[in-house]
Amino acid sequence: MAESILVIEPGRTEKNYWADLWRYRELFIILVWRDLSVRYKQTIIGITWALLRPFLTMVVFTVIFGRVAGLPSDGQAPYVLLVCAGMLPWTLFSTSLSEASQSLINNERLISKVYFPRLIVPTATVLTAFVDFLISFVILLGLLAYYQYVPDWHMLLLPLFVVLTLLASLGPGLWITALNVKYRDFRYVIPFFVQFGVYVSPVGFSSHVIPQHWRLLYSLNPMVGVIDGFRWCILGSDSSIYWPGFALGFALVACFLWLGVRQFRKMEKRFADLI
Repeated sequence: MAESILVIEPGRTEKNYWADLWRYRELFIILVWRDLSVRYKQTIIGITWALLRPFLTMVVFTVIFGRVAGLPSDGQAPYVLLVCAGMLPWTLFSTSLSEASQSLINNERLISKVYFPRLIVPTATVLTAFVDFLISFVILLGLLAYYQYVPDWHMLLLPLFVVLTLLASLGPGLWITALNVKYRDFRYVIPFFVQFGVYVSPVGFSSHVIPQHWRLLYSLNPMVGVIDGFRWCILGSDSSIYWPGFALGFALVACFLWLGVRQFRKMEKRFADLI
């Protein structure tokens, strides 16, 4: 009879690590469900908050940029649709980034006692933010029905830009959550970044108001291409994408994701000791 041999390695190879991500998929689902339960349990307005926050921000931006500043919309689309199409990806990005950057600290006891690929923790928070996005997407559907605005075939490509938004938040989120384990003052970086970023991104206005010779430089903000992509999918022929800027933004998203995973994996072995 063949004997089974147990081999104890000094560390897990990369191949074993990525295989463990699939092996621990049930833990991933449990963390997502726990975060959703904690977020909406024992709250007065519950899921309604996922609708109120982007809706109220959308109203403020519509009044400030559309009515007071008099900035133009894209094509014949109502200005409120332009703002909503920019607010949804930004809210998804900011929520994912904020939750992911705090994920390791918020799961301190779990990380210090049990082995599992730590990459599961920040990734689970990103999926939780995606659930909030699906809830707030009801606002867009309501506005489309109210204005009797029917999207064209571009709408079929919207899931691709949703995935791009999640990846854009995951890269910096992995980097910051890894640094946050050792340097706790990094927790103050994200709120400032989100507050500042909403005004330098084309959330409340069309990116077409930026002079043409500045468009490529403006596209160094990866969310510019993502938001333009959302509007292109939702508003169809009334909107357009600045493709050189989109290509630059896509390359930056891929670069930040690679750097984020690399930095996270580099520091991961010390999380249990530092946290």
